[in-house]
Amino acid sequence: MRADLAVSMPVTDPATSEDPLLRSKFEIPERPRFMVARPRLLDLLSNRADVPVRLVVGPAGSGKTQLVAAWVNDGAAGTAVAWVTLEDDDDQTCGFWTYIVEALRRAGVPISPTLSPVPSSVSVDRSFLVRLSAELCEQKMPVLLVLDGVSALAGEQWATDLEFVLRHTSPLLRLVLVGRWDPPLPLHRYRLDGRLTEVRSEDLAFTAEEAGELLTLHGVDLSPAGLSSLLEHTEGWAAGLRLFAIALQDRRDADRLVDTITGNEATIAEYFVDEVLRVQPPHVRAFLLETSILDTFTPELAEAVTGRTDARRLLVELARRNAFVQPAAEYSAAYRFHRLFAELLRAQLMYEAPERTPQLHRRAAAWFAAQGQTAEAVSHSVRAGDWAAATTVVVDHHAIGRVLLDGRTGRLGTLLRHLPEDADNAEVAIVAAALALADGSAERCAHQLSRAQELVMRRGWEYSQALALADLLLGVLLAAACGDHAQVLQLSAAAEHALAQAPREELARHPELRVLLLAAKGLAQSGRGAIDAAGVTLTEAVAGSVAGCEYPRVECLQHLALIEAYRGRLGHAEKLANEAIDLADRCGLEPSRRPADGHLALAWVAMERYDVDAAGRHLRIADPKRRPRHGGLTAGAYALVKSRRLQARGELRGAMSLLDDADAAVDAARPPEWLAREITLSRARLMIATGHAEQALAAVDGFTSPRPPDVVVLHAAALAAAGEPDRAREAVLPVVGTAGLAPPVGVEAWLVVASLAAQAGDGDGARNALRHALRLAAPESQRRAVQQVWAQLRRVLRDDDELADQYRALLGAAQPGPQRQAEPDPDTLVIVEPLSRREMEVLQGMAGMLPTEEIAATLYVSVNTVKTHVRSILRKLSASRRNEAVRRARALGLI
Repeated sequence: MRADLAVSMPVTDPATSEDPLLRSKFEIPERPRFMVARPRLLDLLSNRADVPVRLVVGPAGSGKTQLVAAWVNDGAAGTAVAWVTLEDDDDQTCGFWTYIVEALRRAGVPISPTLSPVPSSVSVDRSFLVRLSAELCEQKMPVLLVLDGVSALAGEQWATDLEFVLRHTSPLLRLVLVGRWDPPLPLHRYRLDGRLTEVRSEDLAFTAEEAGELLTLHGVDLSPAGLSSLLEHTEGWAAGLRLFAIALQDRRDADRLVDTITGNEATIAEYFVDEVLRVQPPHVRAFLLETSILDTFTPELAEAVTGRTDARRLLVELARRNAFVQPAAEYSAAYRFHRLFAELLRAQLMYEAPERTPQLHRRAAAWFAAQGQTAEAVSHSVRAGDWAAATTVVVDHHAIGRVLLDGRTGRLGTLLRHLPEDADNAEVAIVAAALALADGSAERCAHQLSRAQELVMRRGWEYSQALALADLLLGVLLAAACGDHAQVLQLSAAAEHALAQAPREELARHPELRVLLLAAKGLAQSGRGAIDAAGVTLTEAVAGSVAGCEYPRVECLQHLALIEAYRGRLGHAEKLANEAIDLADRCGLEPSRRPADGHLALAWVAMERYDVDAAGRHLRIADPKRRPRHGGLTAGAYALVKSRRLQARGELRGAMSLLDDADAAVDAARPPEWLAREITLSRARLMIATGHAEQALAAVDGFTSPRPPDVVVLHAAALAAAGEPDRAREAVLPVVGTAGLAPPVGVEAWLVVASLAAQAGDGDGARNALRHALRLAAPESQRRAVQQVWAQLRRVLRDDDELADQYRALLGAAQPGPQRQAEPDPDTLVIVEPLSRREMEVLQGMAGMLPTEEIAATLYVSVNTVKTHVRSILRKLSASRRNEAVRRARALGLI
């Protein structure tokens, strides 16, 4: 109870004392008008009727007294109820026992008129306690003694005496103790013996249903979201809910007002000040105000902020007394204030000593920085208005990578959202540069980096190792954003050296620094055409990626997928691309950062396997027109794969137009060197296909010597098309004998040899070369190159069943033979008219998603013949479309 409101009244003769104040101490409180039924708590109190001790403990205004009063009124039949409302000083001399005896008499317990407490030196006479216990044991019905406000009793003797009486009168005497903190009774013993029922702060907190009922009684209608916000704000505190309800009464905009009322609102502030703050000694009050700047804090942090050495003792005592200070979590060494109380304390601190607040925040920031807690240190530095300190923490803690990855939506970026970009501090400029680059503004980043270097120069080139590393890393990433691969590779060496000098523990905490550097370096190596080195670097970046590095990991994976597709490692490319796409899905990356290149890699793989429809689906997803920000890699790969798809569909002019545009790209739109070369080679192949062999030879002449194998093979194909088979043969034969040849180049080389042999009438040589080509193409199902020359070579298969079977296997078609019988199913279509052998062969081609022309070429029949077979297959399988026929054939076990 509040010390300033305590009333000390001498009780001389309880039998004749009828003072109104004394009478009120024995009356059970009346049910208030806005009382909410709380059956869950009533059931908890009634759970075991024979429990001798019930303890109801909670902070001021949590509804303790009204709960017990409701329980007594509803379920005390057959029990004598004695109620005492205690106040300060009621434990002095024999006053406490005088009130107990009087309460028992008023409850109808026949206590001898001669029994009254006799004071001894420190407590009542022992004889009195023995006689009282004896008289209570003679009662015919249980006695329920409710002591409301036991926390007002400062001493411990009353508890010792009460425990003596309880021990000798149980089970007839039952206690209900109501207070803000635990009384000095042996509660641990009661718990072990199963003789204690407890209702504590967390139980007293209102549920959503109870809070809704309270608001309804006040005529307040809140939406579910508004009620949830109110419960979060008040933490279910009964008095807070009641005060909010009063403030929201008769307001139509109650939902909007919920988030605007704080702990320093007049009625709430008055309650806190009156019930909590005013009763605290000056040093405790000052401690509460100064620690209110902290959200969650340990005793050590509280000592650092307040300068006191007894913070632990104060916090333990405040928490024990339920003074709206509580452990942050169960078994936690940290503490926090009730949300509304914290708001009041902060408002009070700003009113009483506004000049102290920045200093307190600086102390907190220094403590958090020393503990390595970057975000907390930055937060308090920002609240102190000290931008230099905030950014110095970011730089010194090597957290610049997190700013780059998370941008303004991350925790650090949110804290630094109002960072002034014109401050004369190098660390401020560096962090501003990182935020600008995260925003996608290379120009602003370059400006801030220039300012940072100028500011370092002004202070006599005094800078930390961490600042140097941040500057180099930003330089690398800025160059990467601008497409300056040479600058990236130049700065990467210095950045890697600076990274090696950083403390190991810092690098362990911030692996994103190395990942960002490796990713930029790998992409630059790829851009310069060093795909082997790029593959190693990007793989290392992927291996070093941890939680929080998802975006650079996605970038590296999809770039690696394109490189692997280019190398002809289609299975690995498909795996990497799917991993990039799945990771982006799991992380929920925004549309602008979705892995378009991953879909391009899948389109590339599908096209090499001659799956035209699948390639089209992935190309639609990766279309650069849908992504305003895309680089030369995306545009170049899209043009290359789409041109191949158009070529497969016979649209050679459109395919050439796409490659012409891609080949003419400049600056940032220019694809990496390896992709640019592949585009040039694909243009030359199209020139050959369209009968412009001389133009293809001119394109090949643009490559300097010594020419790589793929260029040599293309040169041979152009020579063959230009009518120079001998020169073509002379050029290509050394290539097919080269060890370690990339599969796509090997397949193409053997196909050129086969074509040359077929032109020369060398059937055996053509079949042998074709067999080599099919064998190389089989592991990765590289069908495209074979399909493009098949019209020239299909006659080779006429007399070679083994070669024909090898070709069908490449197309994914099983060798015709006895069909697998499906299990009978009443819902499955039954074929009335079986398919002929030729129809089965056409069906295999349909299942391989081959166009009609290719099926005709494979079977050495006309296109019209194939169309006739397709119509017959659709009729026999009762299908209206080719894909439907394939599905039904698979269901029936035909393929």
